[in-house]
Amino acid sequence: MEGECRASRARSWGLPAGGAGGDSPAGDAPLPGSISSSALLQAEVLDLDEDEDDLEVFSKDASLMDMNSFSPLMPTSPLSMINQVKFEDESDLKDLFITVDEPESHVTTIETFITYRIITKTSRGEFDSSEFEVRRRYQDFLWLKEKLEEAHPTLIIPPLPEKFIVKGMVERFNDDFIETRRKALHKFLNRIADHPTLTFNEDFKIFLTAQAWEFSSHKKQGPGLLSRMGQSVRAVALSMRGVKSRPEEFMEMNNFIEIFSQKINLIDKISQRIYKEEREYLDEMKEYGPIHILWSASEEDLADNLKSVASCIDKCCKATEKRMSGFSEALLPVVHEYVLYSEILMAVMKRRDQIQAELDSKVEALTSKKADTDLLTEEIGKLEDKVECANNALKADWERWKQNMQNDIKSAFTNMAEENILYYEQCLATWESFLTSQTDLHLEEASEDKL
Repeated sequence: MEGECRASRARSWGLPAGGAGGDSPAGDAPLPGSISSSALLQAEVLDLDEDEDDLEVFSKDASLMDMNSFSPLMPTSPLSMINQVKFEDESDLKDLFITVDEPESHVTTIETFITYRIITKTSRGEFDSSEFEVRRRYQDFLWLKEKLEEAHPTLIIPPLPEKFIVKGMVERFNDDFIETRRKALHKFLNRIADHPTLTFNEDFKIFLTAQAWEFSSHKKQGPGLLSRMGQSVRAVALSMRGVKSRPEEFMEMNNFIEIFSQKINLIDKISQRIYKEEREYLDEMKEYGPIHILWSASEEDLADNLKSVASCIDKCCKATEKRMSGFSEALLPVVHEYVLYSEILMAVMKRRDQIQAELDSKVEALTSKKADTDLLTEEIGKLEDKVECANNALKADWERWKQNMQNDIKSAFTNMAEENILYYEQCLATWESFLTSQTDLHLEEASEDKL
C-alpha cells in the first residue's frame, strides 16, 4: 500500500493528509461524491414522527426516496479500485452468480448445527473452474465477515443475520428460522459478489471454492490469539483517546447515521407490530367462516345467504394470507437488514476514527519530540497514506451504499403499496359480487310476487 495514497509532504504536521480535510490525491477540490450539507441532512432521513402511534412514516418532502437527491459519481482517484468501476454498468458486467440452498442438519456428540450448500458459477479467469459447490455453516460466514472487515476496515460490509434471535421466532432450528437465515445468507454473499472491491477479496474466493479440509486449514492460518488480543487492546485505547478534529464531511456522515439508525429502528418496530396485529386479525377472521356455516344449519330461510357470506370470508382470508406472506418476505427483511446496516455503519465510522487517532497520536509525539524524529516521520508518512486510503474508500462506498439503500427501501414500500391495493380490490370485488347476487335475488323474488 505504501505510495498508493501518498500525500504531499508540503502539508504541515498539524493538518495530516486525509485527516483534517479529507483531501483527495488530486488536490483540494471537493469530491464529486461528497456528503451534502448539514442543512439537507434532516431531509434525507426517513421523516417519521417520534410517536410510535403515528404510522405516517414518510412525509411528502422526505428525499430519502428521491433518487435525484444524491450523486452516483465516485471520487476520481485513479489509485482506488473502487473508483475504477462504473457502478451503473455493474449489471451488464456481472460474472459471479451465487446460490445458497439446501440447509442440512448435522448432529455430533458435541453440537448440532446447520450447513448450507453454496453453488458458485463464474466466468472469471482467476477461478480454476466455472462452477463450485461447497457446504458452509453459520460460523464460516462469521469468519468471512471478520476477514473482510480486517482487510477493508472502512468499506461497508453487508450484515449477517443475528446468530440466535430472529424476531418472532424462538426455536433455533425450526423450518421458518432456517429458511429466514438461508435467505439472509444468500443475500449476504450476493451483496459481496456485487461489490466492486469485496468481490475480488481472496478470502471470499476461498470461502466459495475450498473444500472442507482445505477451508479448515486456511482458517487456522489467521493471526494468533495473542496477536488478536494486542490489536483489540490497541483499538480500544485509540477509541478511548478519540480524534481531535474529525473532518466536516465525516461529521455530517456520522450525524446521518445516527438519525437514520433512530428512524429505521422505529420503522422496524412499527412494521413488526403491524404484522403481529394483522396476524391476530387473520386468526379471528378465520373463525367467522365456520360460524356462519353452523349458523346456516339452524336458519333454513337464511342458509344460502349465510353460506355465501362464509364463502366471501374464506376468500378474504386467503387474500389476507397472501398479503401477509408478501409483507413478511418483502418488507420486514429489508427494513431489518438496514437496522443491521446502521450498526455496521457506526462500526465503520469507529474504525475510520481509530486510524485517524493513530495518526494524530504520532503527529503529537513528533511535535513534542517524545521519540525518534526520523522514525516518527516515516511512520507518519505511512499513516497519512493509510488515512487517505481509508477516507477515500469510505466516501466512495458511502455513496454506493446510499444508492442501494434508497433503491431497496423505495422498492420494498412500493411493492407493499401495490400488494395492499391488490388486496383491497380483491376483497372489495368479493363483497360487491355478494351484494350484486343478493340484489338480483331480491328482484327475482319481487317479480314472482307480482305474478
